[in-house]
Amino acid sequence: MTEIDIYAALKKFFGFTKFKGLQLEVIKSVLANENTFVIMPTGGGKSLCYQLPALINDGTAIVVSPLIALMKNQVDALRALSSDDGIAHVLNSSLNKTEVKQVKSDITNGITKLLYVAPESLTKEENVEFLKSVQISFVAIDEAHCISEWGHDFRPEYRNLKSIIKRIGDDIPIIGLTATATPKVQEDILKNLGIQDANTFKASFNRPNLYYEIRPKTKNVDSDIIRFVKQHEGKSGIIYCLSRKRVEELAQTLQVNGIKAVPYHAGLDAKTRVKHQDMFLMEDADVVVATIAFGMGIDKPDVRFVIHNDIPKSIESYYQETGRAGRDGGEGHCLAFYGYKDIEKLEKFMSGKPVAEQEIGHALLQEVVAFAETSISRRKFILHYFGEEFDNETGEGGDMDDNMRYPKKQHEAKEDAETLLNVIKKTNEQYKSKEVVHVLVGKVNAMIKSHRTDTQEFFGAGADKESSYWMALLRQLLVAGFIKKDIESYGVVKLTKRGRDFMKTPHSFMMTEDHQYNDEVDDTIVVAQKGGATADENLFKLLKAERKKVADKMDLPPFVIFQDPSLEDMALKYPISIEELSNVHGVGEGKAKKYGAPFVKLINDYVEENDIIRPDDFVVKSTGTNSALKLYIIQSVDRKLPLTDIADAKGLDMSDFIKEMEAIVYSGTKLNIDYWIEDILDEDQQEEIHEYFLEAQTDRIEDAMDEFDGEYDLEELRLYRIKFISEVAN
Repeated sequence: MTEIDIYAALKKFFGFTKFKGLQLEVIKSVLANENTFVIMPTGGGKSLCYQLPALINDGTAIVVSPLIALMKNQVDALRALSSDDGIAHVLNSSLNKTEVKQVKSDITNGITKLLYVAPESLTKEENVEFLKSVQISFVAIDEAHCISEWGHDFRPEYRNLKSIIKRIGDDIPIIGLTATATPKVQEDILKNLGIQDANTFKASFNRPNLYYEIRPKTKNVDSDIIRFVKQHEGKSGIIYCLSRKRVEELAQTLQVNGIKAVPYHAGLDAKTRVKHQDMFLMEDADVVVATIAFGMGIDKPDVRFVIHNDIPKSIESYYQETGRAGRDGGEGHCLAFYGYKDIEKLEKFMSGKPVAEQEIGHALLQEVVAFAETSISRRKFILHYFGEEFDNETGEGGDMDDNMRYPKKQHEAKEDAETLLNVIKKTNEQYKSKEVVHVLVGKVNAMIKSHRTDTQEFFGAGADKESSYWMALLRQLLVAGFIKKDIESYGVVKLTKRGRDFMKTPHSFMMTEDHQYNDEVDDTIVVAQKGGATADENLFKLLKAERKKVADKMDLPPFVIFQDPSLEDMALKYPISIEELSNVHGVGEGKAKKYGAPFVKLINDYVEENDIIRPDDFVVKSTGTNSALKLYIIQSVDRKLPLTDIADAKGLDMSDFIKEMEAIVYSGTKLNIDYWIEDILDEDQQEEIHEYFLEAQTDRIEDAMDEFDGEYDLEELRLYRIKFISEVAN
């Protein structure tokens, strides 16, 4: 078939006059009945690569896809091109007997050009027998990374595809397609499909119109998200969260704050999901808050921002999800919130899985940590991960990320780079990054001990610096091409030619200093925001002085009036009415009414004197999702139920339950837990702790633990502090 014929078919079926990127080359390969492997980022026009040849060829093309929603989308789109609905069909478990009969009849009569199947449907004996009896033009395997254990979305049922295709027909051409694949995954796909001879087409992974940004995840992440969405008012966006519960909460919070948002996750019934998806596509909703169940095959070209409330489990997932922004080539802002706690949570999820799977999961997660904490170009990092070099001269979008736009400090690291490369060389290039860093700082583990590396003179050669410093340097040497991670023994660090040359004739190596993402320590309830907007220092000092004045007058410790985080929040939000003050972090209605008047007056005067423009969107209205739990706790304590029973009834461990009670009393509501305290502490003990808190400068539990030096345990002191705040402050 000539090129002219292919262009004519493109115009006839799809109404386009030209192909995008590598589409034409791929289509020629498929039409020549050759095995073909396509790596093309989201939005690059992958599906056309098999749809057009299927429409041109005799027989039916089988398309294996993991997602029913995606199949349905594509079938609907193809039916719109033809007068006969039979042109494309889905064959899966959702069809009844009559529908299956219709599908088979259309295939037998040569009407059906594309048959979409899930891998599970292909394993059914009756389907295999039927497909053997008809003419199959080729098999396309979409989302081919599902075959590889190293893919971010591994599906065991994909592993049998090769043998099933062989059973349907010996010489059926295979087309594998994926939107994300590292060199390791690419190799795995070709091997598992038995198509090492395939023509491989790899489009660039660079999306020059996307701006990548990572911000530290603080307790005030809701405010940060609301502020960001309001700055992009009227634009479409997707916010990804890891849990369904968080999706529901955040969608509600956005709605309460006047943003047209809908939730989307697998726990909603199909009707609601379709409704919410359509609202987003039809622009009746601006924002969809979703788990990763959303977006697979959603073809909305003008998504203007993608926010990750939680950092994803792999760079592939991150790339695929951010890739849903700016498909039309217009603006696309990709913002992710990162805190190491999220990584620890993801690691916990993995703990029940088989060891091999855990290892892979950990390796993928470490790449995410590296990406979030790095201070080099995020674009370069992503491209390097997918085995592509970014050309500084000709590459587009070079300044489109926070690290490039707001560069970090650099320093000369020639000697440190030599030290690090030397350790890799002298340990015979057999360690992963973590072990290399262990050797540098002089930390022993089982592997290092078994190799007797700890007895070598270079062991601990970098002990004067932190592990995090060496890890950052190692990542930068990796991206600079001095070292590489070996594909076969995944993760083992090897020297490259460039690295060996550097060791022979060392030259300047400027290292960029990494971001510091230290998690805040959460003592009582909530810690003031760090890293995002900062509080007004002058106002904060004035509020502290006012608190001292009020406390002295009432003969109480200052923390009883308001805690520091509450004052910091006031210095951030400038509340000028009692109602606004009750929205401040850790305050609540009761406390605002009791102590608020002098504080509100002080802030009001300060705002007027200094001509301050107050941020309206700072006062984030609460959805009250937590209020049901609070009410339950207050009522149960009133009924004098054992605290352990109340905690169990809500599935909370004691520490989290105490935290909930702390939140209640610190925001001004009384909780009378005397009935419980009397069981655990005698009168003298109670008096001793009461005296301590009355005299203390701070309510920090660590200070109380130090003072009593092991006499009371953490739980006893936290419970007594609840009684104290409840009686003295409320």
